[in-house]
Amino acid sequence: MEKRLNVIDFFLKILSVESITPDDGGLLSYIENYLEGFEATWINEGGVKNVFLTKKFGEGKHLCFAGHLDVVPPGKGWDTNPFVPVIKDGYIYARGTQDMKSGVASFVQAVRDMDDDFSGRMSLLLTSDEEGDGTYGTQIVLRHLKEIDLLPDYCIIAEPTCETVFGDAIKIGRRGSINGYLHLKGKQGHAAYPEKAINPIHNIASILPKIAGHNLDEGDDDFAPSKLVITDIRSGMEVTNVTPNDLKMMFNVRNSTKTTQESLKAFMETQLGDLDYEITLQQGSYPFITNRESYIVKALSSAIKEETGVVTKLSTAGGTSDGRHISPYGIEVVEFGVRNDRIHGLNERTTIKEVEELYNIFANMIKRF
Repeated sequence: MEKRLNVIDFFLKILSVESITPDDGGLLSYIENYLEGFEATWINEGGVKNVFLTKKFGEGKHLCFAGHLDVVPPGKGWDTNPFVPVIKDGYIYARGTQDMKSGVASFVQAVRDMDDDFSGRMSLLLTSDEEGDGTYGTQIVLRHLKEIDLLPDYCIIAEPTCETVFGDAIKIGRRGSINGYLHLKGKQGHAAYPEKAINPIHNIASILPKIAGHNLDEGDDDFAPSKLVITDIRSGMEVTNVTPNDLKMMFNVRNSTKTTQESLKAFMETQLGDLDYEITLQQGSYPFITNRESYIVKALSSAIKEETGVVTKLSTAGGTSDGRHISPYGIEVVEFGVRNDRIHGLNERTTIKEVEELYNIFANMIKRF
């Protein structure tokens, strides 16, 4: 068994491992060996490694910490080697400092340091494919846990959630994501004879102001309005004397529980009218929400206040996370981690202070169960 480390030592150690999706760089096995007395279930498929570590301490609730060890490629232009962590002016620079090895380091160390008077079941769900497609990641572990009747009651995902100061935001849910693909058909022709052609660019021109940035619902206390965002429009042959034969447009809606694929399709059909088109919608993820009055939400808010003095807000903003796989099983899930201002960017960094405080908050949460 490796000697006991403090959270920063452990953090620096896992930052030093190159673990670009879906490669875990051996970190999952390292963490399995680092935690004493935990039963490991490995579920590896499609080139992805996942491990579920669990230990029963008593008859109380089942608390799970979830996270990923994979990171996105660093890209070019870093001031330092992205897989050799550098400490400067209280910051730690390396790929994965914010997203999300800081979170994993904090909860793994908090679990290793926990007292034996914990009254329930503790578990860690770790994957190496959150930044990729996620097809063989968290969701296949959950299917297995359901089969063996070992689903957690509560789950904390240590994604970076804070905005301006550490402690200012917990994610209690996430919006869904609907991708749209429009193929608008026309009739190619000579630009000098527009009456003999059907120009799809002209046809979409009057419709764009009605759909671009349109709020499909009004939102509510938990979710911002579901906004239609156009991401790409392509048409023509890059010449000036030929009108195009067709037009292709892509769009995305980060949807609340008030907007569905069906209601989005009906809206688009109303706007497009009798034009000749095909439209395809794909639901990348579904929206989910954990009740604001849930024990896990209140306990985490209280732990943050005790450690930082910050009154945290409850948010559903941002992109998707593995919470979208966890919540449908009836698990009350929240997300909390360090500030999110450089994830996936060059010179990604976080502060030593934030990681130490995150460790203290997770240790506090363990004592509440």
